[in-house]
Amino acid sequence: MHYTYNTSGTCSRAIDFDIEDGIITNVKFTGGCNGNLKGIGKLVEGMRVQDVATKLKGISCGARPTSCPDQLARACEKYLNDNK
Repeated sequence: MHYTYNTSGTCSRAIDFDIEDGIITNVKFTGGCNGNLKGIGKLVEGMRVQDVATKLKGISCGARPTSCPDQLARACEKYLNDNK
């Protein structure tokens, strides 16, 4: 299942990813720090959605209360809540 999440409070504008059998794949950020976000996408590739949400939730970026990894965690949580 393909999922798109519109971010808030970060340089990236959206996150696209696929979920197959509870596993996250094909993570792509629109906007933001290109190299860092490609790295995050590769690191979470093949992880369980719940694990990504748990590991990345609450990470801040400078003085901002959120970050691109935190937004990915929120996207995963939203996916999990929407698909209970």
